[in-house]
Amino acid sequence: MNTVDFDYIRNFVRDQAAIVLEPGKEYLVESRLQTLAREENLNSLDALIGKLRADPKNGLHRKVVDAMTTNETSFFRDFHPFEALRKSLLPELMARRAQERQLHFWCGAASTGQEPYSVLMLLAEHFPELLQWDFKFIATDLCGKVLARARSGRFNQLEVNRGLPAPLLVKYFVRQGAEWEFREDLRRRVEFRELNLVKDWPCLPLLDIVFLRNVMIYFDVETKKAILANARRLLRPGGYLLLGGAETTFNVDDAFERVTFDKTSCYRVKQA
Repeated sequence: MNTVDFDYIRNFVRDQAAIVLEPGKEYLVESRLQTLAREENLNSLDALIGKLRADPKNGLHRKVVDAMTTNETSFFRDFHPFEALRKSLLPELMARRAQERQLHFWCGAASTGQEPYSVLMLLAEHFPELLQWDFKFIATDLCGKVLARARSGRFNQLEVNRGLPAPLLVKYFVRQGAEWEFREDLRRRVEFRELNLVKDWPCLPLLDIVFLRNVMIYFDVETKKAILANARRLLRPGGYLLLGGAETTFNVDDAFERVTFDKTSCYRVKQA
């Protein structure tokens, strides 16, 4: 990939999704877009970029952004945040909201669904009464293709082998040929929506727990500030923001304070 084409794709992806592609990522861009070119029956990477340049809004633009989005995920990823949910965050929030019996969750980078489904299994195992509350779980992602997979609740053997304990696999999944399908009664508790974090957000309810884990690392500081400000306005008093292990609000949004639970750091809005 020549420098001119690489810079065009860098700027295009940054404009569409605020994803920062540093110099040196030429091989990554080339390999992902070559795969897309084959899927689009285009005979070369040059043909794909030429088609994109000719009409950046012809439907191909969404596929290019999807191709450049990293969808790395697994069940109970990093483990410790889920322990913090089980031991501290959920008991505290359930006590705080006991009178109104309402909790709203949002996962802002749901990918193929492992994170929201991990939370649903945790709730079903340890807090089944919560599922009788006014309980809402919204899961969003930029990529429509991975959201379609998430809605299906179907995972291959390699995916269920990553982080999912065997007893939970047996209890919450049904074998469907070569795949495993997440239980429908829990799957329908998650509302999957398409949402680009760096564009206008659709209407979301006030939230008790926000998961923005392992997505902020792809953005520059100004984009992080805008996303955190939006998330902060949606958090109810006493609600929590969960970020990835390499992510923080420190020096980005000082309206948040860090709260540590054992090996996990969460964030909540500072009280006036």
